[in-house]
Amino acid sequence: MYALSTCVWCKMTKQYLNDNNIEYEYIDVDLAETKEKQQIHDDIQQKGGTLNYPTIIIDDTKLIQGFRKDLLKEALQL
Repeated sequence: MYALSTCVWCKMTKQYLNDNNIEYEYIDVDLAETKEKQQIHDDIQQKGGTLNYPTIIIDDTKLIQGFRKDLLKEALQL
């Protein structure tokens, strides 16, 4: 998951994943080094996303942007 450290929607997404015992990794993009930020932006855009947060990438194939419990529930089979 790509997030911003100050983003309310990102925090809500992390909480939703925690509440459902989903293991995940995240990077707070705003706290990353410049080179890493560019790699993150490229990764998101290569997968068809825009630079919106949170951006969740599941199994390197499914991209979900924003706090979308409905899409997360479906993708994670909750």
